[in-house]
Parts: sequence; structure tokens; C-alpha cells
Amino acid sequence: MGNFVDHVKITAKAGNGGNGSMSFHREKYVLNGGPDGGDGGNGGDVLLYADPNMHTLLDFRFKTKYTAENGGDGSGNRCTGKRGADLVIKVPVGTVLREETTGAVVADMDKPGQTRRILRGGRGGWGNQHFATPTRQAPNFAKPGVKTEIHTFLMELKTIADVGLVGYPNVGKSTILSVVTSARPKIGNYHFTTLTPNLGIVRRHGKDIVLADIPGLIEGAAEGAGLGHDFLRHVERTRLLLHVVDIAGSEGRDPIEDFDQINRELAGYGELAQRPQIVVCNKTDLPDAEENIARMKAHVASLGYPVFAVSAATHQGFDPLLDAAANLLESLPPIVHFEEEVDLEEPAVKPDAFEVRRDGEVYEVVGPSMERLLDSVNFDDEESMNWFHRTLRRWSVIDALRQAGAQEGDTVRIIDMEFDFIE
Repeated sequence: MGNFVDHVKITAKAGNGGNGSMSFHREKYVLNGGPDGGDGGNGGDVLLYADPNMHTLLDFRFKTKYTAENGGDGSGNRCTGKRGADLVIKVPVGTVLREETTGAVVADMDKPGQTRRILRGGRGGWGNQHFATPTRQAPNFAKPGVKTEIHTFLMELKTIADVGLVGYPNVGKSTILSVVTSARPKIGNYHFTTLTPNLGIVRRHGKDIVLADIPGLIEGAAEGAGLGHDFLRHVERTRLLLHVVDIAGSEGRDPIEDFDQINRELAGYGELAQRPQIVVCNKTDLPDAEENIARMKAHVASLGYPVFAVSAATHQGFDPLLDAAANLLESLPPIVHFEEEVDLEEPAVKPDAFEVRRDGEVYEVVGPSMERLLDSVNFDDEESMNWFHRTLRRWSVIDALRQAGAQEGDTVRIIDMEFDFIE
């Protein structure tokens, strides 16, 4: 496939939030200065940018890990930590980003210049200035920043085009593209000359139409035979298919059988067979073409597909074909957009994200929220411990332990910390 890469796997991580500061005001002639610990800075976000100057995902074969900058820690004198710098990942227009585990669409970058935030940086932790109350004037603890998770994504590049040229290898798709547009694809008299989608633009009735020459399909392409999946993904966005057949059967194949086989492959890959089609009978300058054109028109009559006879070699028959394609596009829906199915902007840590397990005689509380909670506690400070117990009650951890059968004096473990259960 040369330097053309249209599917990769990457990992990305937003920046962690900076830790809040535990500090007290110190100044000459000022006794017992109050808490002045500043907040941690927020971590940097991860964003995608649809760069119209990129045409392949090749860069992601060499760099697969992306991490935004962490937020800075807070400091004394109520100084907030520096916000982490955002990380912008440039991708080609037409890139679809999916979660690896679920396959859910996170972002569809189908518009040039589009920017989409896919991961939000962790929030900075509060400094101890926020925990001062009339009864707790010297809080000896602060909150840590929110730690973010590493996400694995699958990137797919799906060509953005109004019209897709499909058909068996060597039926003349690349030649047709070179005739009707200024594109100059590689052309050769052998199968799989075209290994990557080629784009061209034709102006008709004052409007530009983007055509994509999709590499030739073979039997079994929908199941991945040959380079089937690599080719078929580029047909998904097209609004109209120009189904090109070698109407002269110059390679000894029957054009009717070719037509049916390609449609079976399209049907096996989603709903591509339902896409509107125009049948383009190419190579009409060769013997046996006229007879086969009549057979093709009779064969597709029940499907309602218009049939046009052209010769890419002699540049004949293309004006009526392009006029028909332009008129049909006027009534067709816009290019397919893949709706976002999941939002990963918010860190997936919630107060209720925990569960109680029984480990012998020990009741264990596990979950990402518990790790955050423990990071916030100064176990050498009585007021911090009191805040810890109140938080356990507010998050319903005490109720969950009681429902699990915990009794007064039983051992409870949270991460690596053990203590006695007290009602």
C-alpha cells in the first residue's frame, strides 16, 4: 500500500490535575497565619484537528502514544498551579475515531478545520484554603488533582467523496477518473494498479463533484479477501456509486456476473448495496460491447439503475453520464456522518464508583473514587480523619458496608489502608 495508511491504533491520555497545596501564611509580626494553599492547575485536554493537508494516517504508524501536559501543583500564598498545555492531534479529513473495546464512535472528523476535544484534562485539587471553617481554622490537608486514564482508540480514514467508482480490477476506473477530472492516477493494464483511493473534482452545472476511484474489488472482499476491507471502508461515505463494468468482457469474464458479484460484496459490508448506483459500461470501443449493453440494460431494469455506455480510451459518452450524476446528487442526502456514540471528555471517576467485596474476614472497598479519597487524607491529622469519615458517610460507603454484613469492630480495607468498622 506504499505510504498510504488508513487504519491505526493509538493511545491517548489527558493531563493529570495538579495537587492542591497545604500551606499556611507566614509573615513577620503575623502570628498563626491562616491557610493559604493554592489550587492545582487543570491538566491539558486532548483534541483532534481535521487537517486538509493530510491524506494518510502514516504518521501514526511511527508515533502511537499521545499524552497532554499535567497541571502544575498549587503553592503557598494562594498561588494556583499552571494549567497543562492542550495536546492537538492532527488527522486527515474523514478520520473516524472509535473506542477499541466497544467500537463506539468518539469523533467523526469529516469537515476541514474541524476541532473536537476527545479527552478532558483532570481537574486540579483544592488547596487547604478551601477547607477552613470557623471550627477548623488550620486544615492540615489538601486535595490531590484528578488522575486521568489512558484510552486506546482505533482510527479509520474513510474517504470524503460524493461519488465512488467501484468495480472489478482493470475495468477502467482510474482511466475514467483521469478523463473527467484533472486527477492523474497510476494507470496500467494489470490488476491492482490502484492500491489507494484517488480523488478528483469535476465541475458540473456550477457545482463541484468529488469523485473517488476506489481500488478494484474481488470475490470475498466483504470478508476481507484480497484488500477488501481496506477498500470497502472508502465507499461508506459516498452518496452515489458509479458501477464500472468491462462491457466487452475483454478479460474473458461476463460483465453481468461481474456486476452481480460486486453488488454481493457491497451487500456483505453494511448497507452499501442500497446506495444509489449508475451502471457505467466501459470499453464500448471493443468487440461484443453492443450485445452486452443490451443484456446489461435488461438485467438491471428491475433495479431501476440507469445505464450509460462510455469509452475511456476514446473519451466518448461522458457528458450524459456526468449530467445524470449531477442531477441525481441534487436529490440525495449529504455525505454520511458517523454520529458520536460516547463522550470521553469527563473523567470517569464518580463518588459512587465503588463496590464492597469480602476477602475472608476483611471487607474491602474498591473503586477509582476510593483511591482519590485516600490521596486526599492526611492520616496524621485528626481533622483530616474526621473529614474522611464524614465523606465515607456522604458517599454511602458506611451504608454499603453495613448491607454487606460488616459489624462493629470488623476490619475494613480501602486500597492498602485498614481500619476498624465503627458505626
